[in-house]
Amino acid sequence: MTSVPFEVAPLSELLREPTATISRLARARAVRLQRRGEADDLVLMSAKRAEQENEVVDLTAALLSGMVRQPGGSALLRHVLPAALPWIRFLPPPAVDEFAAEFIEVAEAAAAVGNVAPISVLLAQWRHTAEVYADPDLHRILTAPSEGDFGPVPRPEDQ
Repeated sequence: MTSVPFEVAPLSELLREPTATISRLARARAVRLQRRGEADDLVLMSAKRAEQENEVVDLTAALLSGMVRQPGGSALLRHVLPAALPWIRFLPPPAVDEFAAEFIEVAEAAAAVGNVAPISVLLAQWRHTAEVYADPDLHRILTAPSEGDFGPVPRPEDQ
């Protein structure tokens, strides 16, 4: 997937020179505003662009949902998933089917509430699952039966 990269600027630039920083939107789809410390960066984009991107996400979810409900649609989705998500090749076939079904359900729900974060979480969870299947030693350790109770867990210290 290709897209125009973010322009990058420190948040302080937006505060000092708002017009110059906003003018960067003519060259890129968004401006990534870097913040100091551990805070997440912010993204500045036009409201029109954000609405367009939301519309595309909603349409994509609806199209995928409609496609997989057609005869042969699930097989087609399963066929194209490895091209879009190469790590899926490490999952066993039943897990790929489970992922595909869960992805469609979450995409539909996320589009309905206008929040794509659940899709991102789902992708991260399944990518980590694929990492476990890709490492035979890790897979053996994590799937071995545990023996007994490992005792109480200490209360975390306040930070």
